[in-house]
Amino acid sequence: MYRTLTNIAKRFFTNAQVYKYGFNWSPMYRRSTGKLIEVSEDLLYVKIKIPLSIKNRNFVGSIFGGSLFSATDPIYMIQLMDILGDNYVVWDKDATIKYKRPAKETVYTEFVFTKDEIESIKNEVSKNGEFNLVKTPNIVNKDGIAIAEISKTIYVADKAFYKEKRKQKETNKSSI
Repeated sequence: MYRTLTNIAKRFFTNAQVYKYGFNWSPMYRRSTGKLIEVSEDLLYVKIKIPLSIKNRNFVGSIFGGSLFSATDPIYMIQLMDILGDNYVVWDKDATIKYKRPAKETVYTEFVFTKDEIESIKNEVSKNGEFNLVKTPNIVNKDGIAIAEISKTIYVADKAFYKEKRKQKETNKSSI
């Protein structure tokens, strides 16, 4: 459903507008209490904020850790899907969060790819068929003090390679 709505919206709006407002209006993302506040036209840069509110305040008055994690979780994967296009398969493979201190105010996270990094990903995938990318953004307060450290592993594969790999797995399962 989201992909269909995105394709329709791209007829009328830029990729950055669709990305930003698609996330901010999406019920699944809204529940995280995160909000995209900045998206570059080339989608290489995304900034989110997670305000402390009645919706995410925990027992001790700070932002619930689940809100911090869920607000950051889908960004890189969908960002990379949009940047790379339909010839690639992109999946979140692993994620961890290490809480450093309580989030008692609005916090922010920046998701950044460089053009060189995108080229490197494409080269790795072209050479090996697949690639695991690790990104480590921080959730910070307005002064840049780390509230939490995130580690995301994103799997990227050539679509044809991925289909063949899955086909082989199914063949191996059925022959056992």
